[in-house]
Amino acid sequence: MVPNKQETSHGFNHDSSGRVQHRMPFSHRSLKPAVQPFAGRIGGNQELVLDRDDPENAELLRRIPDAAPLMAFKDGFDLRGFWDVGLWKFGFVECIGTMMHSFVTVWASIHPNSAAVPATTPAGVFSTATFLGPLVGGICNWLSLTLFIFTFANVSGAHLNPTITFGTFFARLISFPRLVIYVGGQTLGGALAGWMLRTAQGSRSFAVGGCSIDTELVPVKEAFVLEFIYSLILIFLSFGVALDPRQGKIYGAALSPFLVGMVLGVLSWTSSFSRIGYAGACKCSATHRAEADEGCGVGPIVSSVGHGIAYFFVPPWGAVERLALLNRKYHE
Repeated sequence: MVPNKQETSHGFNHDSSGRVQHRMPFSHRSLKPAVQPFAGRIGGNQELVLDRDDPENAELLRRIPDAAPLMAFKDGFDLRGFWDVGLWKFGFVECIGTMMHSFVTVWASIHPNSAAVPATTPAGVFSTATFLGPLVGGICNWLSLTLFIFTFANVSGAHLNPTITFGTFFARLISFPRLVIYVGGQTLGGALAGWMLRTAQGSRSFAVGGCSIDTELVPVKEAFVLEFIYSLILIFLSFGVALDPRQGKIYGAALSPFLVGMVLGVLSWTSSFSRIGYAGACKCSATHRAEADEGCGVGPIVSSVGHGIAYFFVPPWGAVERLALLNRKYHE
């Protein structure tokens, strides 16, 4: 005797004639989305993290110490993370994401490698390509980074930028092995994007916003100051809108990728037109590369350290007992 209804393993109910009647709830299936807890995830405002004081999380935190915020020094530098296959997979994803994001944003702002033309109208620089080019590039950065964060945040955390990775490391949100693997993947992704850009352009003689500096016009000391302050602003604003657990209660975690994209767009635009010889902040590829590395490479790292110090003294997390006491005093 054949029953009137048969339940299949893939979540559908069939009657005796084989027709689908209804779909079972998603929670009844055998597969679940693979989302690893990770404190340094851009977007989500640290919602997908574990409680470090919960004994049930001890085993997972030994293997993935940055699944909870505010790691101890010894946990952050646990080199066993280099043997975690999952970290290498996430590093590969960072490589792919950085490659695609770098290509699409650079291609949108690519132009012949020529000196800036002085403004000849009463509007000054605001009527020239020196101003309008970065404006278009900033909008492209804003929209594209928003989409890339939505795409990659649940996989690798969507850093897609060594400055963000260093910032989360010095804030004790990611481990040292993850830092090395992610920065390596991002560097490789950027190199692959550069190779594809040269191939697609058919020439090496071109310029893009934010990737050139003439040290004859902008001394290294001045370039360092510009890189430092713009990187510091990038880190503080990105943490404020995408990594602060208090903000998720205000505007929701789904809005943070949009705001991080806005941060990058505004900074890449406003840093690109005020100083002749300086095409914008972050990851410069200078005319005199060895000299410019001091400003373009060291500036973001120093700003990451500065933000890490501020994050140490004013963390977004606090002990439950102390917060309850402050809350009672506030309402008295």
